[in-house]
Amino acid sequence: MLMDRQLSIATLGSGCFWCIEAVFQEVKGVHSVISGYSGGNAPGHPTYREICSGLTGHAEVVKIEFDASVISYAEILIIFMTTHDPTTLNRQGADVGTQYRSVIFYHDAEQEKTAREVVSEVAEYYESPIVTEVSELDVFYEAGQDHQDYYKQNSTNGYCSFVINPKLSKLRKLHGDKLK
Repeated sequence: MLMDRQLSIATLGSGCFWCIEAVFQEVKGVHSVISGYSGGNAPGHPTYREICSGLTGHAEVVKIEFDASVISYAEILIIFMTTHDPTTLNRQGADVGTQYRSVIFYHDAEQEKTAREVVSEVAEYYESPIVTEVSELDVFYEAGQDHQDYYKQNSTNGYCSFVINPKLSKLRKLHGDKLK
């Protein structure tokens, strides 16, 4: 039990938040993954429909609460960078628009430094340049309850079968030692 230990937070976006949520729910040391929105300029708490319009400037993201004594922020970022395509601007597969951009929202100067180092280190493994945005977190809006634990509740639907399952297979192949 983690009564005495404070959890660290990472806020990341790599296309649809259902995908990244499913990935990080499998990782040792991760205590919660909350789907939401960040990085835009719309006033008030945006709705899913508003986010999908692409007009709010927000990205679909997840807030990951993790135990840094089990998994480091750098390890979280390496898993993030290797389970989506960080070289496609505003797109992940069939999901297109700024709301689906690859983005790391850092919470402090140390996270920013680590994020820039990890992006630089993994760049050599990709043929195209990495377009992942590294920006300071301003605000995080939690998505509606119907978007939380989406894969766990809908694992047999088409989107999950064709989009999320391959990401989970890649996660197991590349990072099996980091999984619950």
